[in-house]
Amino acid sequence: MDAQRFPTLTEAARVWARIAALSFGGPAGQIAVMHRILVEEKRWLGDGRFLHALNFCMLLPGPEAQQLATYIGWLMHGVRGALIAGLLFILPGAVAIMLLSWVYAIWGDVGFVSALFFGLKAAVLAIVLQAVVRVGKRALKTRAMWAIAAASFVAIFAFAAPFPLIVALAAVIGWAGAKAGVAGFQGGGGHGAVGKTPVDDAATLLGEDHGDLTGSKRAGAFRAGIVALVLWLLPVAALVLLAPDSVFADIATYFSKLAVLTFGGAYAVLAWVAQAAVGTYGWLEPGEMLDGLGMAETTPGPLIMVLQFVGFMGAMRESGWTNPLLAGTAGGLLATWVTFAPCFAWIFLGAPFMEGLRANKALSAALSAVTAAVVGVILNLALWFAVHVIWSQVTRVTAGPLSLELPVLGSVNWIAAGLSALALIAVFRLKLGMVTVLAGAAALGLGLHLAGLV
Repeated sequence: MDAQRFPTLTEAARVWARIAALSFGGPAGQIAVMHRILVEEKRWLGDGRFLHALNFCMLLPGPEAQQLATYIGWLMHGVRGALIAGLLFILPGAVAIMLLSWVYAIWGDVGFVSALFFGLKAAVLAIVLQAVVRVGKRALKTRAMWAIAAASFVAIFAFAAPFPLIVALAAVIGWAGAKAGVAGFQGGGGHGAVGKTPVDDAATLLGEDHGDLTGSKRAGAFRAGIVALVLWLLPVAALVLLAPDSVFADIATYFSKLAVLTFGGAYAVLAWVAQAAVGTYGWLEPGEMLDGLGMAETTPGPLIMVLQFVGFMGAMRESGWTNPLLAGTAGGLLATWVTFAPCFAWIFLGAPFMEGLRANKALSAALSAVTAAVVGVILNLALWFAVHVIWSQVTRVTAGPLSLELPVLGSVNWIAAGLSALALIAVFRLKLGMVTVLAGAAALGLGLHLAGLV
């Protein structure tokens, strides 16, 4: 394709399909893939405009990498381009997770399958700890942000504070701090610079003018946003009205709440999912939550696609249908629908106004405070995973407002502890890639099974 010629929608679709097939490694890896292909290789847009779009997506709830693809697709080809880019980004992961959910439901208790997931749990624990470090380096640049991170950890770990409350309080503190002119509250976020050699916006197809949006393009985005809201909320309302006590109504309403409050990335959201899906609804066991995250880590697409697995398992067990696998499929697809339909709505409704949003320093500070709080939330998630991976028994200790989930020390699983230690060495000392660590851990789990140890 000629770099000087604006690509057709069909040509762009092939590029988005290629990005979707390569979108492993969580949001940081996915954003790096998009930057390499769209900025460095295709020269559709430059570094300034790419990071500008990324900052906008960081202001929205939902998976920023998928929304970034959707937004750039809109810049290139309007609503149709946004739908193609956003849907293709989701499709490979949705298909892969659904297939793996079926495999897990049918053969999950088979020895070699259980052994593979036993190994994956150790790798996932190391990867979540790596996420704590990565997000912390990006977010905790002032004492104020460190204080917010520490407070959020204590709130969720010691007092079981709900994730939405933590997010809301952090946003209010950040907003108020910026308005008061406190030096520790400054805008930022995002994933930092993504390219070593900057690409000038003026030398790309979209150019450097951020204000070149026509009235018809803005109106089209607004109409598409309204349609996306209707397509999201109408099925939710129908389920609540027609089957209010069903697991499907619970899936629709719970994951819709997540769609509005998923600031800070997938790992932060998973802390809330672990609280609700495991503790409140009883859809999953703690180990199964780790298995689902292992699936999402090893397949392309947004990490938040693990929610499809949660919806699948919940509906399969709680629907009461004579065909549990069919119920699980419906539950998984419903979870995916109410997770991603709002993502398109936020992009379409917000895209025409992105300049004003990004220029709002108080809003940017609120996002920075939320990102800092997310560090504490992800640390809690890592500890929660560690408790359930390394120890076979846990107990809950309550004293007044305190509510702690602690391991029974004598129930340590030394094989799981050893695998976790090896995964930590592979990630932090040897600096091995995610796919290598996951594949190696799964192979070790299988080897231990063949040796009769697990």
